[in-house]
Amino acid sequence: MRIIRDYDYVENADRGASVAIGNFDGVHLGHQSVIDIARREGDKINAPLGIMTFEPHPREYFAPDAPPFRLMGREARAHRLEKLGVRRLYELNFNAALSALTPYEFARNVISNGLGLKHVVVGADFCFGKGRAGQAGDLVRFGREMGFGVTIAKLLEGDKGQVSSTAIRLALSEGRPRDAAAMLGHWHRIEGLVVGGEQRGRELGYPTTNMSIEGLHPPKFGVYAVQVDVLDGPHKGKYHGAASLGVRPMFNGEIPNLETFIFDFSGDLYGANLSVALVDYLRPEAKFDSLEAFIAQMDADCAQARDILKSL
Repeated sequence: MRIIRDYDYVENADRGASVAIGNFDGVHLGHQSVIDIARREGDKINAPLGIMTFEPHPREYFAPDAPPFRLMGREARAHRLEKLGVRRLYELNFNAALSALTPYEFARNVISNGLGLKHVVVGADFCFGKGRAGQAGDLVRFGREMGFGVTIAKLLEGDKGQVSSTAIRLALSEGRPRDAAAMLGHWHRIEGLVVGGEQRGRELGYPTTNMSIEGLHPPKFGVYAVQVDVLDGPHKGKYHGAASLGVRPMFNGEIPNLETFIFDFSGDLYGANLSVALVDYLRPEAKFDSLEAFIAQMDADCAQARDILKSL
């Protein structure tokens, strides 16, 4: 998969794709249905499958001090899109110049002249251009004039209503990772580098990997049964484990992070990239009267997580 970030400087080989447009936060089933349409339309005209998205997320650009809301970072999104067969990721720099384009200018400068797209697919609620003034129907009209096809995809409905990033955030906030997974079409994952911690877990007999969740929507704090993918390094592979997400009240922590104990594992993972999938919520965070009580609870958590994960 090739990543293109500037629509003014595009190699000929990267032009002419069939593209789904959106933010694709989470790459959920609704997003996947739009991507499937772009793939089918591309197959008809021999065009590679592409995605147009924006970085930073426009919501982050216009409200940089708002609470974190993203389900995944740009690297995790790219990994997921590549797994779906995307060949061109137009991850455009969202800045003052791009946000000032009128809907017509966006269609002409970015879609037509800049990227030379052959077909675009958008959701029925798609808005674009300065002040979100353009709607999906406007894009159809511009496409007729400028020579690119447009498909408007219907919004996907799941068993519990419309599939959306907002509904997924709510499920995660309420400690319902399986409901989130049903809308995502995959487990919700937190990806990132393993960073140094205070090594308390090692002293307690539960060495953990530490990962930051900065910039991400925080799922409900507590303990989870997890699947772990080590994405690189000598220990690359798939594992099971239990993870604590939150501020570690037992040790008066303040900055939320993800600490994962990987079952039956021995090795150094500092600096490795991990992808931790939240499978089941086991219990809230708690402060215990003694380290003995804390360790006993961790023993119980791990036993419960093992039972859950072996049935998958």
